[in-house]
Amino acid sequence: MSKFIIVSNRLPIKIEKQQNQWIFSPTSGGLATGLKSVHENGKSLWIGWPGISSNEIDDKEYETLSKGLFEKKFKPISLSNEEIDDFYLGLSNKCIWPLFHYFKQHFQFDEQQWDAYVKVNQKFANAILEEIEEGDQVWVHDYQLLLVPEMIKSIRKDVTIGFFLHIPFPSFEIFRIFPKREELLKGMLGSDLIGFHTYDYKRHFLSSVRRILHLNVNFNLIQKGDREIVVNTFPMGIDYEKFEKTAYDHTKSEKESFSPLRIELEKHKELNQGKIILSIDRLDYTKGVINRVKSFELFLTQYPEYKEKVRMLMVLVPSRANVSHYKELKRETDEIIGRVNGNFATVNWTPIWYYYRSFDFDDLINLYRLSDVAMVTPLRDGMNLVAKEYLATRIQNDGVLILSELAGASKELHQSLIVNPFDITALSNTIHEALNMPLSEQVERNTELRERVKRYNIKFWSETFLKELDRISKRIPIHKTKRITPNTISKFEIQYALANKRLFLLDYDGTLVSFHKNHKKALPSPTVINLLKELNQDPKNKVIIISGRPPEFLDQIFKDLNLTMIAEHGHFEKEPQKEWIEKNASSSSWMNHIYPILQQFTDNTPGTFIEQKRNSLVWHFRKTDPELGVIKSQELKTVLSSMLSNDISLMEGDKIIEVTTSTTNKGIASYDHYAKEPYDFVLVAGDDVTDENMFTQLPDEVISIKVGNKKSVAKHSVVAPQELINLLNHFKK
Repeated sequence: MSKFIIVSNRLPIKIEKQQNQWIFSPTSGGLATGLKSVHENGKSLWIGWPGISSNEIDDKEYETLSKGLFEKKFKPISLSNEEIDDFYLGLSNKCIWPLFHYFKQHFQFDEQQWDAYVKVNQKFANAILEEIEEGDQVWVHDYQLLLVPEMIKSIRKDVTIGFFLHIPFPSFEIFRIFPKREELLKGMLGSDLIGFHTYDYKRHFLSSVRRILHLNVNFNLIQKGDREIVVNTFPMGIDYEKFEKTAYDHTKSEKESFSPLRIELEKHKELNQGKIILSIDRLDYTKGVINRVKSFELFLTQYPEYKEKVRMLMVLVPSRANVSHYKELKRETDEIIGRVNGNFATVNWTPIWYYYRSFDFDDLINLYRLSDVAMVTPLRDGMNLVAKEYLATRIQNDGVLILSELAGASKELHQSLIVNPFDITALSNTIHEALNMPLSEQVERNTELRERVKRYNIKFWSETFLKELDRISKRIPIHKTKRITPNTISKFEIQYALANKRLFLLDYDGTLVSFHKNHKKALPSPTVINLLKELNQDPKNKVIIISGRPPEFLDQIFKDLNLTMIAEHGHFEKEPQKEWIEKNASSSSWMNHIYPILQQFTDNTPGTFIEQKRNSLVWHFRKTDPELGVIKSQELKTVLSSMLSNDISLMEGDKIIEVTTSTTNKGIASYDHYAKEPYDFVLVAGDDVTDENMFTQLPDEVISIKVGNKKSVAKHSVVAPQELINLLNHFKK
């Protein structure tokens, strides 16, 4: 029976040692809650760091700890203090975290920390690979483990891998700053399903994939070789029932059970000491705490009549207290709160109640339930579950949520008061609006908001993702192209040795040579030239170069090899020691009508150009912006399709659109040569859409090879031109 493997930086447990025994208690985070039933009720394993450095315990203790964790279906990853510093506190939180949240000023890239990040990701991947069995599914979480999916997929292609990013994915212009940007993208693309909180994050990711890796993206599908990667949005929720039920229970509890915080809040309400604006966050520069205090300060200045009638209750949970940026933020926060309280406080009233500590769950409910307004205004946030938790506790549908438009939650919670967290004046005015909102309007807004939060809860989030992952795992392969292996090559060698008449049909660009930004510089190496020369010198062999290139180009490259050459997809042919002949010559007057259309698109799409051949026009868009190129190519195809007659056809290649006469193609030209002689060994290789005609026109018994990882009807495939060259070297004398 296959199992489900969950992978996160931290295991969802708290570990304590009491009387020489390890005590495990579950944590209550969103991820732990969302996957609790999956982990506890099914065949599963959760892999992550247990929160204890390997420097703190000896090997024997660690073995005991691991055994205890494994009994609860957890597998720990051992990390030293140095690895924690470089991998987690360093690369993850000094580099990826600030950049993905658009705080370039805090972005610090260090090569040593990157090496540690790679090393620890590999450590996670190795631990996963040790446990994987056929048919297993893996779900990797968050920015600390971006490289893990590809590390797994490169070894176990049969395993279905999901990945979810819990923080924002930045725009291309921000992401491109990261020095190892290709590595991060390739790491994520080891997944079969990639999830984000919002459409914006998904859109940014797909844009980076197009622009940096130059992969084909069709809506939410990425084509990476022979794999299709699904990218989608899965907005994370909360354990709604838990928050709502606890809020109900609190309304029925006796005063004897009240915590000191609740006593203080209830007293505030009973004495009618003003409305409470709640601000609760982990101490982090992304949360917008300083701007929030500044807006409250401006509010008290603009609306002095609210003095002694409103309070801001600010809770900051300590975080990364030893990191310099966070120390500075704590100092700045203390100073501005002190300034506001110093300027506006009276004998009986302090405008800001400030707590720098965490609260237990019951007190958290007290804060949510007894506040009149919640201010959730991060400068950037992946989702922000505080907003949803606040709404879940509003069992009377009262209260007002002020929510930053730069929090992922704003894409769902439209009935809240949406604000720009950088606009201090607007924030101040929104506080005034919130405090004066009629109860009827509060109820109307919150009824819809709470219904959304209730429906899209944490269970819905995890189940939706896992259903999609399961659907992908059962997907039937679209094609049957097989990678060439040493065993395959041995079979080819035997066929080659026994054959009396052999035919090689070889495409040029992308097959014998790799693509080049300047297509005129895509030239074969001396090794390739010598290989073709040796193959062609064998009297049993006939080597044909069949290309979309014009005759002049092929002459320039292969003139001394006495090869048969086919140019412009079959419109021109040249046998050794003979002149070029034009096949199925037709009028080219149609070019006069098509060229102006291509020119118009070239003028409007920087980086594109037109290549004119005798029988075709080619619009190249390899050098343009990838997204713009895709959009303009689709527009061009639409325009051209409405203009072309039956004698003219439109062909798509690798970043090209070619308009040509329909009298011939590579398939027709290759079959013409195949039919001339009784060949008993035929090898045909190509990389492009235009080469598929050869694979379909020639009989099944020929050796058809797709170069690259795109879908193909060819029976075999190699990854790159060099791999094909290595194969052809096996046939030399």
